[in-house]
Amino acid sequence: MKRKLPAIILLALLVSACSKLTQANYDKVETGMAFDEVSAILGTPDSCSETLGVKKCTWGDEQKHVNINFVADKVMLSNAKNIH
Repeated sequence: MKRKLPAIILLALLVSACSKLTQANYDKVETGMAFDEVSAILGTPDSCSETLGVKKCTWGDEQKHVNINFVADKVMLSNAKNIH
């Protein structure tokens, strides 16, 4: 177990360092982009909901996130919080 612990810690650090939720990636998102294009940039959203033809997806959590609204599978509105 003592040998596995450093490997597990290293793996956790590598995974957290590879987050796609960055300001640089958010800046690549443009109005009119398709959902698949945005997912290629930011990764799979953590949650999505749909109401009256508007699909709202969130990447991240309450402290650090990107919210994007899609209409007809195209970006219409986006905002971000704490993604420096």
